[in-house]
Amino acid sequence: MSYIPRTKKSLGQHFLKDGNMISKIVNAVSANPDDRVIEIGPGAGAITGPLFEKFSDLVVVEIDQRMVELLAEKYPGLQIVEEDILKCDWHEIIDVPKPVHVVGNLPYYITSQILFAIMENRKHISTALLMMQKEVAERIVANKGTKEYGILSVQCQLMSTPEILFDVPPQVFSPPPKVESSVVKFTFNKADLECTDEHLKTVVRMAFNQRRKMLSNALKRLNAELPVEEFDFSLRAEALEPEMYEKLTARLEQLGTFS
Repeated sequence: MSYIPRTKKSLGQHFLKDGNMISKIVNAVSANPDDRVIEIGPGAGAITGPLFEKFSDLVVVEIDQRMVELLAEKYPGLQIVEEDILKCDWHEIIDVPKPVHVVGNLPYYITSQILFAIMENRKHISTALLMMQKEVAERIVANKGTKEYGILSVQCQLMSTPEILFDVPPQVFSPPPKVESSVVKFTFNKADLECTDEHLKTVVRMAFNQRRKMLSNALKRLNAELPVEEFDFSLRAEALEPEMYEKLTARLEQLGTFS
């Protein structure tokens, strides 16, 4: 298979075609030559080729069998996992005695799910360099009190240090998407949370799903007595820093709220 198969709209495929942008992305991967690098959704291999030359331990995860065949032909010896990234066993690819770095041009429609999967496995990952819709990237790095600030902001900032490196215009893709993209670097250098991931997600999602209400009302579904003497529940969800959500969740755990 020497030709490149057509993109599948159902898989959200948009292939990079601009050499300068490809080099810019590859050069932003902060891994050593022998580190494990995992590429999510390599597609036709625009980034895969330069990564394969630069890093000796590259693993790609691709769901499209046509692309798997193409990659196997173009890059003999490439480690390919033919699997849906949302269903694959992360431990099989990240459980190695060396730093692990993730890179990928994420399908827009499952960006959040992939992000949460990476966050769940963050203890085994050093960095992630991910391209996504610019609007999503701006939500990830948003500050409290802004309309962009929300669930992604709180969880990503508590579990990593996210940074927008640069924007990516539609014309560097084939076919061009209808939105602008951004490349975001996540550095997993944060200490362990004082609370569990699961309970943090519960509190944050409950708060922001009713973000116009005071926290006292938004968190009613916890069916618990809130520690009103320690936290201001008259505030709305966007008024709390990420660290306050961690402290609140940890305190609720101590009070037996989730048991």
